[in-house]
Amino acid sequence: MSVSARGLNHAAALDRYVDVMEHLQADHLEALATVYAPGARFVDPFNDVRGIAAIQAVFAHGFSQCPWMRFMVQARAVDDDRALLRWRMLCDASPGGLSIEGMSELVFGADGRVVEHVDYWDPAAQLYERVPVLGWLMRRIRRRLAAPASATR
Repeated sequence: MSVSARGLNHAAALDRYVDVMEHLQADHLEALATVYAPGARFVDPFNDVRGIAAIQAVFAHGFSQCPWMRFMVQARAVDDDRALLRWRMLCDASPGGLSIEGMSELVFGADGRVVEHVDYWDPAAQLYERVPVLGWLMRRIRRRLAAPASATR
């Protein structure tokens, strides 16, 4: 991968983005406007929104459901105007507390702010399986669809 001056700018933009996300707090969602472009699109398994206000509303809702929500970036890669992040979202600090792992694909605009953010994570395995009756059903479906153990060796 060659690193152009533009690529270096996007690496710095990714560093800024990660810093904002890892320090994001419910009462400081205005920080999102420093890393998202005004018309940015944000997509995750439950939302597909455009604009800073809508993105702030998604995170406000997240904090209302998980008051101790924190993001930890575990790996990152940037190539020209695209970046990939591997992350973990913690809902609380207790052992065994809700934790969601996922990936984000970011596209940066010319000013270094994110114009598109798409999250990839599995709500069935990481959320639905925690619900008593639904969890039993999801685990049963997952076992039924999995390849036999002898086929995976």
